[in-house]
Amino acid sequence: MITPVIMAGGRGSRLWPLSRQLHPKQFLPLTGEGSLLQETLKRLEPLEHRDPLLICNEEHRFLVAEQLRQQGVTDARILLESEGRNTAPAIAVAALKAVSEDPDSLLLVLAADHLIRDIPAFHASVARARELAEQGALVTFGVVPTHAETGYGYIQRGEGQGESGFRVKRFVEKPDAATAEDYLATGDYYWNSGMFLFRASRYLEELERFQPAMVAACRTALAGAQADLDFIRLDAEAFRACPADSIDYAVMEHTEHGSVVPLEAGWSDIGSWTALWEVSEHDDQGNACFGDVMLHDSRNLMVHADHRLVATVGVEDLVVVETKDAVLVAHKDRVQEVKTIVERLKAEGRSEQANHREVYRPWGIYDSIDHGGRYQVKRITVKPGAKLSVQMHHHRAEHWVVVSGTAKVTNGEETYLVSENESTYIPIGRVHALENPGVIPLELIEVQSGAYLGENDIVRFEDKYGRS
Repeated sequence: MITPVIMAGGRGSRLWPLSRQLHPKQFLPLTGEGSLLQETLKRLEPLEHRDPLLICNEEHRFLVAEQLRQQGVTDARILLESEGRNTAPAIAVAALKAVSEDPDSLLLVLAADHLIRDIPAFHASVARARELAEQGALVTFGVVPTHAETGYGYIQRGEGQGESGFRVKRFVEKPDAATAEDYLATGDYYWNSGMFLFRASRYLEELERFQPAMVAACRTALAGAQADLDFIRLDAEAFRACPADSIDYAVMEHTEHGSVVPLEAGWSDIGSWTALWEVSEHDDQGNACFGDVMLHDSRNLMVHADHRLVATVGVEDLVVVETKDAVLVAHKDRVQEVKTIVERLKAEGRSEQANHREVYRPWGIYDSIDHGGRYQVKRITVKPGAKLSVQMHHHRAEHWVVVSGTAKVTNGEETYLVSENESTYIPIGRVHALENPGVIPLELIEVQSGAYLGENDIVRFEDKYGRS
């Protein structure tokens, strides 16, 4: 039976400012009501499959768990990487886990941040790939190109394998424009989708041939893994020692058992703002708009308004993205250079590359709505039944005003309820906790004051989410 393996570890700098290091694009609803991760899970539903395996970075674990909960997925296994080592080791850990449960397991390896519009066509390609995988092939899905794209790697097909697919002749890197035109004209080349189907045992055999040290490190990392709430935390030291490489470089470019199955299903990796514009609905002037947008004499725009009105007059071929704390304006032909802005933000130690103003926590969300030299104001939303850690701050006091719901507050030796329109005060150095005992979200305004207001001024004594 198929075991879906969903790679959810990307950081997504090319869609900044909507995508951030701690909230990358796979967790965003870019093409539908659900996030890209949730849409990936949804397209698995008609397939007969085992409970999925998800692989993500430790810092995204609660985002993944919450989005699975929202999707009604309760039996997925979430493997945590302490440090990203690229796709080959991540898939190896998933393969080792799958083989331990079923020696004949087939792995369907998918990225959490791709778009597929034609789900029946996707399932048909999976069925053809399964026939080859059961015969021992390592199958990749080659997207039938619609134009001479220079932003993707390509796969050249070799001899046919019945009606299922073709042998892989070679993988090629991203081409220049003229070479891409040649690839398109021959009809023998596909875009490299980064999706795969193969027996877990076959993948491990081939990886052992070409990268034995990688397999050994992954075995050690999984053997030393520890259960942590809903997560499986790989042994950090062992996984960090694993060689880092992609599945293409580590296995697919060397194996003699590679096959490619054509995929013609409205696929996109949404690797840039222009790519999102291409797959979005347009008005009669070629504009793709999201949110509160007002246009006048404007053409071929990608406009994303997150929290306020965005208006344009007499412009064309631009990307305009507004969030609570940043605005991007870029020419559509140069959106790949957005990553240079992200690199500058990171080099300057600015928070806009890592976090939105709204920050997700396992217990809910906080929004930093104002700040100054010695104060900070946050809007805090706590999910029903959730509780923040029992904690203390050395440098700040906190005032809490409940806006809706009821708060259960631990303040030193006292525990009491605070209802709507009531407030309480937490002095510097006081051990405290906040809990929502109700069945509706708890919303409150928190005013912090003190000499230092950073998130690292938190001493946790007890935490139901394992962060103490």
